[in-house]
Amino acid sequence: MKIAITVLQLLCGLGIILIVLFQSGKSAGLSGAIGGVADSFLAKNKAKTMDAKLARATKWIGALFLVLTLILLILG
Repeated sequence: MKIAITVLQLLCGLGIILIVLFQSGKSAGLSGAIGGVADSFLAKNKAKTMDAKLARATKWIGALFLVLTLILLILG
């Protein structure tokens, strides 16, 4: 049981790494810092973009990683 959870945790960790690497940068230097507020305010379909889906997947897989870590802590 402990080995299966460890393998799942390893896969979640690799998944988080890959998803974070696929995400684009949130700012492009000084122009990103100045124009970022207006850009996020005017983006109405923000939830449908690929970056938003990747950010949501990062949150869910990160939460699963945390739960698996706590389960391993309890079993250990």
